[in-house]
Amino acid sequence: MTDDTYGRPTAATGSAPADYTTPEYSSRPVAFRRPDVLAGLLLILAGIAAALSLPLEWLADRDATGLDLVRRGFRSLGDVFGNGLWQPLAIVLGGGVLLVLGLLMFVSARTHRFLGVLALLVSLVAAAAVIVPLADAGWDLGFFAPGFWCAIAVAVLGLLGSLKAMLSGPRYGTA
Repeated sequence: MTDDTYGRPTAATGSAPADYTTPEYSSRPVAFRRPDVLAGLLLILAGIAAALSLPLEWLADRDATGLDLVRRGFRSLGDVFGNGLWQPLAIVLGGGVLLVLGLLMFVSARTHRFLGVLALLVSLVAAAAVIVPLADAGWDLGFFAPGFWCAIAVAVLGLLGSLKAMLSGPRYGTA
């Protein structure tokens, strides 16, 4: 047997001290990897609400469905902010992004804060796309049809799901 640098006897191979056989344990709690089911469900529901708004009419006095408004918005992308068609585009495309982010919430991770921040940014754009027409209509909800109610649901569910993902920290415990 030989001595290590501290004067302790080691095994003949010289690889490890002979008197240290127990592994070292950390006294810190372990952060569990887990999915964020509630945040994922809320964001998926926001995406479903965006899809439901497509076949429904958005305005009470016109026969324009959400799909018609989105098509017109894509046709006039150069003047999309001037003609007010950015709102249906932002809501429907934002709902699609929220659906994907909601699916990603089911992947196990310590936290889903980064995805929550992304979902919050998308939800804020969708909320702005809901608030602008509401303000233009003088906050008269009778001006809107069921498709716009689904658009409101996209913004609300997206905000709730993103805040849930952002504010939920890691769950600690013993392994």
